[in-house]
Amino acid sequence: MRPDGFTLVELVMTMVVLGILAAVAIPRFFERQTYDARAFLDRTAALLRYAQKAAIAQRRTVCADFTASSATLKIRATEGDGSCDTDLAGPTGERPYVLTAPAGVSFSSFASLSFKADGSPSAGATYSVAGFPPLTVEAVTGYVH
Repeated sequence: MRPDGFTLVELVMTMVVLGILAAVAIPRFFERQTYDARAFLDRTAALLRYAQKAAIAQRRTVCADFTASSATLKIRATEGDGSCDTDLAGPTGERPYVLTAPAGVSFSSFASLSFKADGSPSAGATYSVAGFPPLTVEAVTGYVH
């Protein structure tokens, strides 16, 4: 007959797993601002890459208008380069494509820019969120890194 209960190895392994969760996973639920800020910066990079690809694919100027806590994409209604006058649909079809910062997160440096029909940006730009390396758009190629 086998005695009921846990072995010492099972108890130690349970304590190890709980210790790892306490040290790594649980703080994410209580201190979300750091993770939200990083996610916002990553979504900003995706927005800028999408803007450049949309400009090339549709052969039109795409404008990225920024405020301290949001970014909106617009596109030129007719083919070619020029001012943007129409809301650009996002990758999932939402119109306009707007990225809004979560509570407590904002850009510490930002600039509006546009991508010409060939994908080149109107200028280089830097986007910063406190505590993270800046996001840069190269002036000549439009490469976002």
